[in-house]
Order: sequence, then structure tokens, then C-alpha cells
Amino acid sequence: MDMSFTTLTEWNQQEWEKLKPIYKEAFPHGAKPESILRSMLGRGIATLHGGFIGDEAAAMAVTGLSGPQEARNLILDYMAVRKDLRGQGFGSLFLRQIRGWAVQKHAVKAIIIEAEAEDSDINRARLSFWERSGFISTAYVHTYIWVPEPYRALALPLDPEFEVKDEGQSLFRSITAFHEKAYRNTFSNTGKSDIRPE
Repeated sequence: MDMSFTTLTEWNQQEWEKLKPIYKEAFPHGAKPESILRSMLGRGIATLHGGFIGDEAAAMAVTGLSGPQEARNLILDYMAVRKDLRGQGFGSLFLRQIRGWAVQKHAVKAIIIEAEAEDSDINRARLSFWERSGFISTAYVHTYIWVPEPYRALALPLDPEFEVKDEGQSLFRSITAFHEKAYRNTFSNTGKSDIRPE
């Protein structure tokens, strides 16, 4: 299995057009609009990753850093594999590529994600993938105002000293701070975002 790995810290519309169908298919509701993703890369708060088989996009992810330099974590905001390639090990490979990049480039202590917490076959399969990949699920379930589904946080420790000292609330503080930073430039004087997730 061979998949090349690319990382973009600046917006590249041509590369995005290759990755966008995977993003749109995997996240039809609640995903950040393209304008927000472009702004996140432009402001240096996010990175866009692609997995390619030859010239064809196979996987995509959006990540961002959280916390001070000495205790830096990676927020895995979105990650998806092209539908026809799922179940063949490309998700695990892509996650290992992201993990290697995060450790080598930023010396992160952990990777943090949020996953849908509702009990369904799809959500159980997703949770199983993350746990097989080494992520530790937390008990706290978070509900956002703007999205109907509840979420739980998971962490993949990459440093022996990393530990979650509560039921996941601290992970959600990092995740929420990252989301707020993503939408910060779109807030009006009322403090409410003028742009809603698609």
C-alpha cells in the first residue's frame, strides 16, 4: 500500500479542488465552509493534509495546534478517506502519516479529536477505528449550541507524561478554543457569528 502525504500551510485552490469531494462527502452537515478553512490557513492556525495515490486524492485532514509550546497538542479537526477506499487500511496509514508529521514538526504531546457520541452503528464503527488507533475515549459528552449531535473527546497520547486529569472537559476546552479561533474574524459586534457551519 503506497500513499503519498502532502501538507499545506498556505491555501492552494488547485490542491483543495482535489480534496474537496472527500471533505464534502464525509462531512455533509456541520463542516466549516471553504471560506473559513481558507481563512484558517491564511492566519496560520490550521494545516491541510492530503493523501494521494498517484495523482488521485485518497484522504484529507485539517489540523491545528493547541496549547503552549511546552505542552502542545494537535487538534485533528477533520479526517476522511475517500468512500471507495475505506476499510483497506488507508485511514490507519494516513493517521500514522499525520502523527509522524506532528511529532517531527511540532513535538506534540497528544492528538485530540471529537467524535459523535450518539449510539449508532456508524458512530460505533468510527469510535472503534479511533480506539484501535490508540485513542483513549473520555466520559464527558459535550453539546454545542449550533450542532444537534453530542460529541465526546478522545486523545492519543504521544508523550509518556501526557494525561487527561478529568473526564474530557479539558480536551473540549482546547477543541472549543480552536473552533472559536477559526470563526473569530467572522464575529459581529453582537458576539454572534455571521457564518454558520454548512
